[in-house]
Amino acid sequence: MATNPSASMEAIPPVTTAAAWRGDELVKSGEWIYLLSDAQVLELEQLGKRFLDENPDLRTVQASDYPLVACADAVKEWGADVDYGRGFVLVRGLRTYLYSDAFSAAIYYILGLHMGDPIRQNEMGDLIDHVYATSDKTMDDPTALSAKVRDKLVYHSDSSDIVSLMCLRPAKEGGASCLVSGAQIYNEILKRRPDLAPLLLEPFHWDWRKQDHSAPADTYTSPIVSLVDGVFSMYAGSLYILTAQEYEGVPKLTPEQIEVLELFDTITYEEGMAIEMDFRPGDIQWLSNYAALHARTTFWDYPEPQRRRHLLRLWLSRDAGRPVVDGFGKNGVVQVRSAPRDGAPEHPEAHFDIYGMSVPRVIE
Repeated sequence: MATNPSASMEAIPPVTTAAAWRGDELVKSGEWIYLLSDAQVLELEQLGKRFLDENPDLRTVQASDYPLVACADAVKEWGADVDYGRGFVLVRGLRTYLYSDAFSAAIYYILGLHMGDPIRQNEMGDLIDHVYATSDKTMDDPTALSAKVRDKLVYHSDSSDIVSLMCLRPAKEGGASCLVSGAQIYNEILKRRPDLAPLLLEPFHWDWRKQDHSAPADTYTSPIVSLVDGVFSMYAGSLYILTAQEYEGVPKLTPEQIEVLELFDTITYEEGMAIEMDFRPGDIQWLSNYAALHARTTFWDYPEPQRRRHLLRLWLSRDAGRPVVDGFGKNGVVQVRSAPRDGAPEHPEAHFDIYGMSVPRVIE
């Protein structure tokens, strides 16, 4: 808890970079959409075919094994947008209607290697995860996993430097991806309640168990805002802070902490703050977890399993020189790509080939 909020605020000015944006203004420009050229699509398809033929171990394959030429400058541009710009970009133009899911996953993983280093997304070691509904649970069920239900998701950050989604098939209805600028939320809090803003720099307990039922602990800790060397970063999602309160030994939130979390959520959902996009087959979204929060609207699926909404997801570690406070977000607890945590053996149901990882697990 900051003992002198006014003094703390002298070091936390409003964010004036491109990372602070409003959705109702950004949606008018279309500048956040990158359209692949025919030459770029051809290069990615050729590399994807070679990836399938060679079927490398996803834990050890490197970007240099599948070098980019036509797409090299594009990847640099996407990285700059994610690291230093608005915090996200939507890449469009892949012909997934011609691809198998494994072929799509191969192209996606190659691009992921060039955008960062994939990290494990759960205790089973999955380097590619699937947003594919296998349950009719809703998010008020404590056993529900967000990637496996059709219910709406509140705004949150994921457990990596970059979170990426690739659309294989959209929903019958709904399932829009919604993004909101963390910096713009912070600016509004600073404007309306400068006395509460310093609390965002203090550590909160986050529910780890609800995010991964096999997590080795109930919670981890992180502040919501990091400010190091003038660089602003945000990690947010009040749902997991509130559910962490149910565990024994977790300090109870103070009235002021509850107030700033409520204000945070109020501002997040105000009209005009977010940008909403409908995924088309082949779309790839690259998103900085430090710059923008993401959510999803409720969706309705087709009855046939092969037509259901299906997104691939990558979590990437990206060394872009961005300074953050120690243990910010889930950086202190995520697993690296090469091996399980603490020298543990691989999970008996782990898959590290592109064919195995292109099929969603049936998890309720």
